[in-house]
Formats: sequence, structure tokens, C-alpha cells
Amino acid sequence: MSDDSIWTTESSDLTWYYNYESKPSPAFSNSKLQFVPMLWGASTTFLADVTSQIKSGANITYVLSMNEPDGGGNTGGSAIPAETAAETWQREIEPLKKLGVKLGAPSVTGAPSGKVWLQNFFNACKGNCSADFIPVHWYGNFEGLASHVGEVRAAYQNLTMWVTEYANNNVDLKESQVFYNQSSQFFDRIDYITHYSYFGSFRSSVSNVGPNAAMLTEKGKLTDIGSWYLGRSATGNKPRGAAGRNTIFTGSTITVLLASIWSLM
Repeated sequence: MSDDSIWTTESSDLTWYYNYESKPSPAFSNSKLQFVPMLWGASTTFLADVTSQIKSGANITYVLSMNEPDGGGNTGGSAIPAETAAETWQREIEPLKKLGVKLGAPSVTGAPSGKVWLQNFFNACKGNCSADFIPVHWYGNFEGLASHVGEVRAAYQNLTMWVTEYANNNVDLKESQVFYNQSSQFFDRIDYITHYSYFGSFRSSVSNVGPNAAMLTEKGKLTDIGSWYLGRSATGNKPRGAAGRNTIFTGSTITVLLASIWSLM
């Protein structure tokens, strides 16, 4: 049985997902999960792909853009200059506004380079990139996460926020679990954070953020974090195994599954 089926059970709190691509994952075609397309890099077909899905009846109400454009390919970044990203946005993303789609700003890293890149992006847009929300990525401890969220909010007070990747990477199991619970409770208290998605929905043996951050054990069983994420009780299943930072995931498409705060209230 594919690991994908774990995320589509009726008792799950999950409501939608993204897969870093413009087209949905076949594994979730018959599930309740709503797909959120992402323009990962400097695509020339994103607008056509999304428009085609909408015309075919797909319920697409949000899109994401540019995955970690300030980061390099060795860590999953799309490495796009801010000026190129602004041109791509205006051609491939901005027209979706007329179709009623809410637009996510580029998803930069939590490093200082992300802040600078995003400023350069909006400057290059010259007012022609009308983002509705700002995605945030963070890898590190809770104190750093809370501080980073506050800094982003101060810079973009007119935008709601999605935390689309986060984990306390490469720490022991207890520390990873405490971080998960602290961060989830923190997000739930903040009205401007409307969506958050923990990284990651994969087995501990292939995790590139440390085995203890994974939602599945090396055998594909839900860890405590994975079960909590689905709105269930702890399983007691301990993750084992480790992978290098540059691991290439194989098998199922890597998918980030999200619980929308507003849908659970």
C-alpha cells in the first residue's frame, strides 16, 4: 500500500496539499484534499496549466509561487534572480487574479538572504505583483520561528501569512516533538496565520531534515508527530534512519499536506 493513502483517511484533519508542481498528484485525485498549484521556478506554462484545470472544473482558489528562489538547488531552492521572478510573476501568476484566485508571494528561505530577495522582488514588480498572502519557511528552534514570523509580519502587515514549510531539523526526538506542539499552538493563536504545513510527510529513512522530524517511520507507520498532525493521539512509533541533506526522494511524489486553521475552527 502506498504511503499516499495514509493522508486521505476520513478521520484526517487535512484539507488540501501542494506538490511543488502546477498539476495535481494522481494519488489524490479521488480524495477530499484540495490541490494548490505552485509555480516552482521560471515556468512558461504555469498560467496555461492552471487555467486549463479551472476550465475543467477544478476547485483552485489559491496558488503558490517560486520555491526558495534565494536558495540553491542543493537544498531544493529554485535559485531565480528577483528581476526574472518579477517578470515571470506578471506573466504567469498575476492574470489568475481575474479568475478569483488568491496569489501567494514567493516562498523564500528563513535566512537573511530571503528577506533581501523578497524586497528586491517587490521593487522589481513596481506595483504589478498583487500578492494576497505571504508564505514563510523556517528550519530551526521555536524561538527562531516565532521571531521570524514576527519580522515577516512587521514587513508585510497587509498580507495574511501561510507557514508552508517548517520543522526543527536534525534534533533529538523529544526536542522535535516539543517544537511541533509549541509551533502548532502558536500558529493557532495568531489570526493572521491562516494556513500552516509541517515538513514532512515522508519516511524517517529518507528525511533530509533528520529522522525525528518525519511524520512516518522507516516502515511507513505514523510517528507521534504524524498522528498529531492528522488530529489523532500519539502512536508511540519511533522514527529511525537518516538521510543526507541532499537526499533525492524516490517513489511517491513528495507532497506537503496542510491543515487550514480556518477549516478546523
